Amino acid sequence: MTASIHQIKQHIQQLMNEAVNSKLPSFWLTDWLLHVVDKPAIALITDEDYQLTDSEFERFNSGVTKMQAGIPLAYLTGQQEFWSLAFTVNEHTLIPRPDTEVLIEQVLGWINTQSNRAGNNQPKRLLDLGTGSGCIAISLAHELKAKNIGDTSDSWQVVAVDLSLEALKVAEHNAAINDVADIEFIQSSWCDSLPTDDSQLFDVIVSNPPYIDEKDEHLARLVAEPISALSAPNHGLADIEHIAQTASQYLRVGGLLAIEHGFDQGLAVRQLFLDNGFEFVHTVKDYGDNDRVTLGQIQ
Repeated sequence: MTASIHQIKQHIQQLMNEAVNSKLPSFWLTDWLLHVVDKPAIALITDEDYQLTDSEFERFNSGVTKMQAGIPLAYLTGQQEFWSLAFTVNEHTLIPRPDTEVLIEQVLGWINTQSNRAGNNQPKRLLDLGTGSGCIAISLAHELKAKNIGDTSDSWQVVAVDLSLEALKVAEHNAAINDVADIEFIQSSWCDSLPTDDSQLFDVIVSNPPYIDEKDEHLARLVAEPISALSAPNHGLADIEHIAQTASQYLRVGGLLAIEHGFDQGLAVRQLFLDNGFEFVHTVKDYGDNDRVTLGQIQ
């Protein structure tokens, strides 16, 4: 038995009315349908009579079952859009979230401010810690190249590190498909494998580290994404604390540290920055008006 797009749309509506699917975003189901039949969104209106093949129908139903079991849509399609770029994702990487775009915006804004200052002619360097899919490093490198922020002589060297070799493979692939060639990918536990000589210091260090409390009940529902990239000890603050403690060894004077964190961690993260010698420390809210990114400069 198969069905038309119109019939499946009705089925999706029925599914969304069931309590068991209450936490399933409705667009996941329609986007999955479009992915399976390989049609644009307009097909939901113009091609309602399209009859799915047996294999398409079977694949659609299989995907719905997986989503109901907690597998995110992005892991079924293998793709997630972020910062208007397309990123490949798999079980070795987190799925990029819209709130992380706040981190990109803040870093680009700071770079633009610094570039307008005189005497800033040395090559610039940016480090992304725990790069995962590479979405932060690649988006920043893409913008720094495309918009040519600051003086036209400015050039940025971007370094991205991750402990997972499998994640680095995904990140390197994402750099290639987004035509971003000037990123150096390094396997490292945070900064451990990086040199600290003056010529290798960074102007900017960014990170979206694990920050969910290991005891957070919501982790039980995140059955597909790598838990090691999500949760951390010490109420989710252990990795952020480590980065705050070590970042000053890898930053040039006046350099920026920008970290994404949990909605309820702003105060604690600001204190960690201040305790480790950072100035001009402040927290920026995300699109949901929650504390999300804390920034500070080392002096």
